[in-house]
Amino acid sequence: MKWSSVGRGARYSPLRGLIEATLSALYRGDWPARLWSCWPGACDVDVLRWTFAVLPPGSAPLRLGYASDLHVGPTTPPRLLANAAAKLAAEALDVLLLGGDYVFLEATPGKVDRVVEFVRTVAATTTLAVLGNHDLWTDHGMLERGLEAAGAVFIVNRSVRLPPPHAAVAVIGLDDPWTGAPDADRAFAETADAASRVVLCHSPDGVPLVRGRDASVYVCGHTHGGQVALPWGPLYVPGPLGKQLPSGLHTVDGTPVLVSRGLGGIEIPVRTFAHPDVCIVTLVGRARSPEHA
Repeated sequence: MKWSSVGRGARYSPLRGLIEATLSALYRGDWPARLWSCWPGACDVDVLRWTFAVLPPGSAPLRLGYASDLHVGPTTPPRLLANAAAKLAAEALDVLLLGGDYVFLEATPGKVDRVVEFVRTVAATTTLAVLGNHDLWTDHGMLERGLEAAGAVFIVNRSVRLPPPHAAVAVIGLDDPWTGAPDADRAFAETADAASRVVLCHSPDGVPLVRGRDASVYVCGHTHGGQVALPWGPLYVPGPLGKQLPSGLHTVDGTPVLVSRGLGGIEIPVRTFAHPDVCIVTLVGRARSPEHA
């Protein structure tokens, strides 16, 4: 049993350590994931699609795929992740955005290999990643090295410009708002001349950090849509803003905020009325003003 975080993540308590030690012993052999995968529809993945006119007029469309909360571990069926990767691979993405929480419980070489396989299956032109709270509680360096070897670029509290023909687009990555150390000033520092800004963060609780920064769209996960929900809504969603923005598309201070339900499970393998999902976000050019038509 560990008493504190192995990684740099905060808010890891002895109680959390006890829970994880118990689950590691109880779920040895990954039997919950195998059992859950037998339930009809358990490994189905929704593909959610949105289009936003936020690029300069006349820009080529930009296709972004988003996957979050893979939670490779004893409660996530490998077939579910394979299905999600196949759906994303079929989209011929310009950019794959990875929202963190790649593992549940400790990171191991075997789990990292499965995350790497997911990324390589999607084979997007560009892959950008941030970390989630579960990553920061374990050996996140192992995850980072594995994903970087697969071609992913980590953008924790920094931004990158996309290659042509989308060089006017900046993707800004924020550290996990709950267990990490998000620094929006640093992340946005070199984006003043960007025509469009896509923000990638693990959790909706980072939304207040981007207010007044002209973000074109904010993409996150973490909530699992409650993971266990009733037809009229989730029973429990973590985080103060997660409770307000449990899943789907929202608008906060004029900024579209996309909250994915993610893919995997944590303490229990079951999902009810909170189907796993991946997101396809297409950015297109704004309409030309009449004087420039």
